[in-house]
Amino acid sequence: MNSSFTATESIDINPITVVLADDHPLVQDGIRTRFEEIEDINVIGVANNGQELLDQAEALNPDVIIADISMPVINGLEATRKLSQSHPHIKVLILTMHDNKEYMQNAIDSGAQGYILKDQPAAEMIEAVRSIYNGKKHFCSSASDVANSKKDANKLTKREQLILVELLDGLNNKRIAEKHSISVRTVECHRGNIYRKIESHSISGLIRYAKKYGYV
Repeated sequence: MNSSFTATESIDINPITVVLADDHPLVQDGIRTRFEEIEDINVIGVANNGQELLDQAEALNPDVIIADISMPVINGLEATRKLSQSHPHIKVLILTMHDNKEYMQNAIDSGAQGYILKDQPAAEMIEAVRSIYNGKKHFCSSASDVANSKKDANKLTKREQLILVELLDGLNNKRIAEKHSISVRTVECHRGNIYRKIESHSISGLIRYAKKYGYV
């Protein structure tokens, strides 16, 4: 019986399509050279600024965008934020020299799926592209700490976050209950959940947690 292909025939696999955005031609050329021998990744476009990046995303619809932060016209973080709204299926990898937690947090908040530094080995960038294409996150170690901190901060519900702030403002259970039109018993339940989640049973523990995650 004839078959459409034999075991010895190769099966074509569509490569991961990438648009690279960086305003330094030497960086562009260096990264493109790194990908030339990688069969499953194909750079299909380059952009010199954030607006060109958005235009390229619209025209080429790549799987992954590799973007620097510091670019003219529109910076990489703002472009990422716009892409997360207009093209949420496109994955964004921030490739930058900024080893700074504030930049990392902004990248995560903007919707980037990955954040790596330019001084990392080429293998790190290749792994990052493959990871985020397959629906995973890929952050350098410092950025991973930021991502995990944000995850820990979000373990409180929105109501618990509000009550945490009010407890720190000195409001008692009765005043909080009146403010939210709920029972004192409900406030006590929320308060108990807060202490349990932050693994502390003291006001000093609440203060430490609030300072760590930016509530105060």
